[in-house]
Amino acid sequence: MTASSDMAAFALVVDRGSLARAAPELGMTASALSKQLTRLEERLGVRLLNRTTRRLSLTPEGERFLARSRDVLALI
Repeated sequence: MTASSDMAAFALVVDRGSLARAAPELGMTASALSKQLTRLEERLGVRLLNRTTRRLSLTPEGERFLARSRDVLALI
């Protein structure tokens, strides 16, 4: 995955409110998408999303990354 595809996947998950709803649009399973987001968080060294089986919520770092990702994706 590229940095821009990771940003786009992250933004879509936030927009859809769940991994299960975003995954089909990306042609992935929810499990594969979860692993992609975990790798992104590991590369960045911060947690972007608080995930439970029923809910996703952005961390403060996730909110900043989302805003920056949207800016970058709009420029691409």
